[in-house]
Amino acid sequence: MLRLFKLFIALAAPAAASAQNFDDTPRTAIMSAFPPEIVALQEGFTDQVTYSLNGVTFTTGQFEGKPVVMFLSGISMVNAAMTTQLALDHFAIKRIIFSGIAGGVNPDLTIGDVVVSAHWGQYMQGAAARAEDENYALPVWMSSDFANFGMFYTIPYGVLADGLTEPDGRFWFDADPTLLAVADTISTTVVLDNCNAEAACLSRAPTIVVGGNGVSSALFVDNAELRKHAFNTFDAQVLDMESAAVAQVAFANKVPYIAFRSLSDLAGGGESPNEMKTFMSLAASNAAIVMRSFVAALDD
Repeated sequence: MLRLFKLFIALAAPAAASAQNFDDTPRTAIMSAFPPEIVALQEGFTDQVTYSLNGVTFTTGQFEGKPVVMFLSGISMVNAAMTTQLALDHFAIKRIIFSGIAGGVNPDLTIGDVVVSAHWGQYMQGAAARAEDENYALPVWMSSDFANFGMFYTIPYGVLADGLTEPDGRFWFDADPTLLAVADTISTTVVLDNCNAEAACLSRAPTIVVGGNGVSSALFVDNAELRKHAFNTFDAQVLDMESAAVAQVAFANKVPYIAFRSLSDLAGGGESPNEMKTFMSLAASNAAIVMRSFVAALDD
């Protein structure tokens, strides 16, 4: 099926354009989706200089002794992809780090845990199939490698990048293995928070998981059945609304990428109503704690 899209994608691709950097210093890009996530990263962020482009504020400076540029991606896949490319076009970015919250998918994980996934995929990208009797069926010229969720079938549509003669149809986009190794090393020494500023505490001490799969879509998920589907079909640890989009842009630009996601809720899998509002600050803080130690451990 992907072949039917190749000509369209090739014709629709914009011509390459040169972009002038705001700042020529090689930097680590540190991203979060929305303000509560990035607030946890402000302590010790020094020598700040701000730039604005297309309504996005980019702030350069020193973080854990490293030159960085910090910015918000905006919530959802399109915002995240657009802002990531904007940053790559205007700064000398040598790696991308995402820090933020997520919904828990693996039943063995709980709120406050931090997951550093090795692979990211867009699980709700694809097609809505036609109803046929009690089932759903894709057009004969389409196919999916994954079990469907009702009418919805997951289909990757390919990504273009320099050096490719045709779109790469992969589903999974990998975190950089060298960065994952650093994350694995520091994960054994980092201590996570158990309570937030309002004294809302977790029933058990949170943990750090390095490896496994994460999935992303444009949907906020508070649905037990979709959560179960994400776990059974994609072996996902977590789900969110940005990471796979940033991973795809990083792949297309050949820039190393890694994401630190802490669970603010269980994506509809908990017995209580969604707890994101209660534990969002704690989750954002735990993601930042791990990411801060990670940046400190980098060589440059």
